[in-house]
Amino acid sequence: MMLESVVTGATDPEIEGVRVVRRAALAATAVDVLEADGYVLGTPANLGYMSGALKHFFDQVYYPCLDETRGRPFGYYVHGGSDTTGAVRGIEAVTTGLGWQRAAPAVTVAGEPGKADVEACWELGAALAAGLMD
Repeated sequence: MMLESVVTGATDPEIEGVRVVRRAALAATAVDVLEADGYVLGTPANLGYMSGALKHFFDQVYYPCLDETRGRPFGYYVHGGSDTTGAVRGIEAVTTGLGWQRAAPAVTVAGEPGKADVEACWELGAALAAGLMD
């Protein structure tokens, strides 16, 4: 639900000249990161931290992308059963190290996502994509 809302926002018909590419964290590569102009990251909060898949993604792309992607815009969303603090802290630490610039407020949801959370995800996708328009 949250991912679909992000994608719907990013592909809004009013946003032109932006190609949205979706990659699962375990499938995304450093080449994907280098070819993209901005990023939206999404993860569940598992055992108080980001998913193992997102951590693996960061482990694989960090050094190959460190210098080349500095300053690129990003945003993220996190969904946890009761707490997202550790996942947020981890994402913030890695993206700060990469030098990425947050282009929209993070969406963090503990418990079942409500209508406002889904709308915030739409805004996240739309804001990132609109910021990349030619």
